[in-house]
Order: sequence, then C-alpha cells, then structure tokens
Amino acid sequence: MKYPKFLKETNTIGTTALSDGIIDSYKQNRLDNAHKKLEEVGFSLVETENVRTGQKGRSSHAKRRAEEFHQLVEDEKIDAIIIAAGGDFLLETLPYIDFSKIAKHPKWIQGYSDPTGILFVITTKLDIATIYSHNVAAFGMEPWHSSIQDNIDILKGKEIVQNSFSQYEKEELETVTGLEGYHLDTPVEWKSLGTKKATIEGRFIGGCIDLLAELAGTPFDYTANFIEKYKDEGIIWFFDNCDLTNEDLVRVFWKFKVCGWFRHTKAILLGRSATDSSFYDISFHETLEDSLKDLGVPVIYDMDFGHIPPRMTIINGGYGILSFQENGGSIQFLYK
Repeated sequence: MKYPKFLKETNTIGTTALSDGIIDSYKQNRLDNAHKKLEEVGFSLVETENVRTGQKGRSSHAKRRAEEFHQLVEDEKIDAIIIAAGGDFLLETLPYIDFSKIAKHPKWIQGYSDPTGILFVITTKLDIATIYSHNVAAFGMEPWHSSIQDNIDILKGKEIVQNSFSQYEKEELETVTGLEGYHLDTPVEWKSLGTKKATIEGRFIGGCIDLLAELAGTPFDYTANFIEKYKDEGIIWFFDNCDLTNEDLVRVFWKFKVCGWFRHTKAILLGRSATDSSFYDISFHETLEDSLKDLGVPVIYDMDFGHIPPRMTIINGGYGILSFQENGGSIQFLYK
C-alpha cells in the first residue's frame, strides 16, 4: 500500500467540489471559519473556483469538476485534498479523471459520502491510501470536536488510537451561524451479530454503501484485484449508509456477494445508519442478520463513522486493528 506524504505544519490543503458545491450562506460561513481554524494549527486552505458554486446538485459540469481536481493533484504546492461537499453526482466525473496524474502525484485525498466515488477507486485501482472522514466545512465548527483533531493527527502520520465516543448526534439542532458543533444527545452503543468481544487486524476498505452499490460491476470496479492482493492480511469492510432502505441493503449485500467482494473478509463494520426504513417492517438488525450472518465473520454496527457524527477517521486501504467489546471499542491504523 502506498501512503502519501504525511502533512507537516505550514503545508497547504486544497479543496474542490467534485460533487455539489457549498452555496448555502450558513455553510459558506462555516467554510470561511475552516480557513481560520486550519490556519491556527499551521495549515493554509486553497479553494478551486467551483467550491462555492452549484446548480441542481452539481458544482459545475462533470468535465470541469475533473479539471479542477486535476489542478490540485498536479500543483506541487498542494499537499493534500479535502473534498468540499457530498451530493449525488460525483460518479459523472470518473470518465474524465486521469488516474495516471494521481499515480504520479500521490497525496492524501479525503472526504465522505459522495466522495466515496473517487476515494474507493483510487485505493482499489492505484493502491494508494485515501481517507474516509470529514468534508472540508467540518473544520469550521466552533470549537473543534476531538474527532477533528484525530483527523489532523492521522493526516500527520501519528499512530493514534481512536476510541469510541461517549455520545452521538441523533437530532441535529437548527443552524443559527453555521459554526455550530455537534449536538451530542444520545449514548454511543456499538452492536454486533452475536460477537461479544474481538480484536481483528486487516486491511480496511469501504465507504458510503450507496456509492459502492453503484460502482460494483462497472468498469471502475477494481475490487477483485485489491482483495486478492491483500488476502493474506484479510479484508475489513466498512460501510456507511446514507439513503438506502433495509430492502435496498438486502439487494446490495446480495450483489456484493455474487461479485465476490466478500472473499477473504475478516470483519464487516457499519456506521450509524442515516436511515432505518423498511416497507416490509424489516429492522436494520434483521437486515444484517439475513444478509451477512452466513459469512461467519464478526459484523459490528452503529459504529462511530459515516453520516451520523461524530465520526472516526478511516484510512481506505490502511492496515488497522479493530478492538470491540460490549458497547464500544477502538480503531488504530498502522502505516504498513
């Protein structure tokens, strides 16, 4: 696995909108504060032209979005790229992405949700680690949650242990300034399909399952080669559900199985689902049990990553150690 150069103080982070742009005034205020907060810890933040533009879910035409991304990739003064926002249409850019430029200029690329469409492909195609964590505006919260500092520490190459948080945000409060931190109102409780305690090492891969379902079986699906390369270490899948119903998830897990994605799997991890809906009154637990129990590996869910904050920083392609015990646990990445 190729790890990009870790960040040092005074490095420059670039941001671009491969999906939607940041056009809401509250979110732009948060982005302005992200510049300030990152400068306070030694970084500077540079935006491409499309970061604050958007129409019907797209910051610009797909080709233009790819071109602005290439600008940051090839700019030697940019040391890392954090995607501006999520959305729905990043996959449109993939035919325009020149992956040879990314291979020639490897640097940390980070985001979550729709950015899965670029992160997952880079890691599985090029064997370059990427980061599934905050989009750029999160760095504008006031004050920073500890998960933001964890993210910075990992970008700097520190082998920190990320422990499960004590509370998460079940209900987001009304935005007043755009700088609001998380409304932590519900105790964190990691759950599992019968596993009471486990320590598992392996190669992490995954992202937003909504996007992975779209990628599976397309010309941009390089998963088979990736998991075969790392079969001796074993694969730890992590999935973040945004919009899929439980019926959708049943079909997606079936698709992953028949595509061979779960070969050499040692564990399956799921973040807190942003939706838990079912036409047939199928619970999320039942969905996982019906779809994944037959794999015979630990399945741990309601974990601290994905759409429901606070979120851990997950290295796509990273070798890590997962520890799970009743209600919580930890993740540590080793850079090998």
